[in-house]
Amino acid sequence: MQPRVKITDSAIWFKHIEGASLRKRLQALKADEEVSLEIGGVVGRWRRMKTGVDGRPTDGIRPHGSMKDVWNGWYKERRGDLLSVREVVVADDYLAGATRLFPEWDSPEDEEAFRDL
Repeated sequence: MQPRVKITDSAIWFKHIEGASLRKRLQALKADEEVSLEIGGVVGRWRRMKTGVDGRPTDGIRPHGSMKDVWNGWYKERRGDLLSVREVVVADDYLAGATRLFPEWDSPEDEEAFRDL
């Protein structure tokens, strides 16, 4: 079954995600770490909330960038709706991960040789 999330707040609280594997994946994020999610057919960036002042992790994610406008609009108009949700990998995420696979490409010599390309 496709995981779903209920629109209940300006953030997504992990307890409102129907789908154990996605919920565990999001709970494993570090504070301020970002993830791309497709929710209701819209792909956007989400950021794990910071740890509370008492040292406990905050069990939620907030929309980031243009996803803020989308989510806040849905919160006003569609509060209580259940939407499908899944993690996606966008090109920027993929390329950022690939760069770490090839550290030899991240040298001052390569930067000098290829900076204008």
